[in-house]
Amino acid sequence: MPTDDARQLLDLATDIADAELAPRAAEFEERAEYPRDLLRTLGRAGLLGLPYPEEYGGGGQSLEVYLNVLEVLASRWLCVAQSVHIHTLACHPVYSTGSDVQRRELLPDMLGGELLGANCISEPGAGSDVAAMTTRAVVDDGHYVVDGIKAWVSHAGVADFYNVYCRTGGSGPSGISCLLASADTPGIQPQAPERKMGISASPTAQVVFDGASIPRDRLIGRPGRGFLVAMRAMDIGRLGIGACAVGLGQAALDYAIEYAKKREQFGNSIISFQGIGFLLADMATQVAAARALVLSAARLGDAGERFSTEAAKAKLFATDMAMRVTTDAVQVLGGYGYSRDFPVERWMREAKLLQIVEGTNQIQRVVIARSMS
Repeated sequence: MPTDDARQLLDLATDIADAELAPRAAEFEERAEYPRDLLRTLGRAGLLGLPYPEEYGGGGQSLEVYLNVLEVLASRWLCVAQSVHIHTLACHPVYSTGSDVQRRELLPDMLGGELLGANCISEPGAGSDVAAMTTRAVVDDGHYVVDGIKAWVSHAGVADFYNVYCRTGGSGPSGISCLLASADTPGIQPQAPERKMGISASPTAQVVFDGASIPRDRLIGRPGRGFLVAMRAMDIGRLGIGACAVGLGQAALDYAIEYAKKREQFGNSIISFQGIGFLLADMATQVAAARALVLSAARLGDAGERFSTEAAKAKLFATDMAMRVTTDAVQVLGGYGYSRDFPVERWMREAKLLQIVEGTNQIQRVVIARSMS
């Protein structure tokens, strides 16, 4: 059962989401403007470091509580929930693999929200095949000098630090290392944001590394361990996206129900028509099932058990659910659902991204299938 502290955190997250996120979402998405001030607000409220220990400035909360908070935020504004998720993952390398000195020096500002993080993993020619990356770092006078191009970097241009996964050794996973770079490092050049289908307020762009010099003491873990660093965060990343999908699906369901109660045709509210009622019933069932999968996997992680396969299942089901439920919400609203004056069309566009990030749903099926062999 949730503790009193957890309930208070959820109440706080709900209050902030209702007062600060929901009223701004449509306007900021229309302008493609990143709400950096809201991330600082969430950080100062203690919501950016929930799954990390209090000794480093974190919230000391379980994975389950963290995902509950993500769901609440996503139900009001997916962009902000995704940013919390991205930043939480960006803190993971230092926490899980960094030295004691790095943890003490870096984590308080990271977890407090004063510094916003990003991960540089994918490349133009290396997406799901992380081990094929070509961005390279060579040692020169106490620094790693990095050259290459990273693609699809969320928070590109607004982040204060980047986890840079790059090749310091030979080919394959064992040649990859993780470096922590300050965003103001000369030679780190964020490019123009991608023109995306949805979540326009969160910038996603290529980042060019042109002789970027990163101190050797910003190596996270040992040389050649970067691939393992990335893999350690992947399970949490998949559950984070799953929780965001549940929040988005819940928002679409709630909106569709309220609309169906008020909309009248042939002298009755349309929710009384079996075609609409059954559609909403299926939507509600799908949202509940996705939430159960996400939280079941989280509880395994909180118990110290392996949850990689369960995280893949949860991410796969929850994001497919979000796509289906948001599409059905558009259908419930009919022509109004296709109008930008109503939020369901934006939610449908946003849901598509969730089937792609943190490993496409085709990759999730590969993970699940391999676990059976």
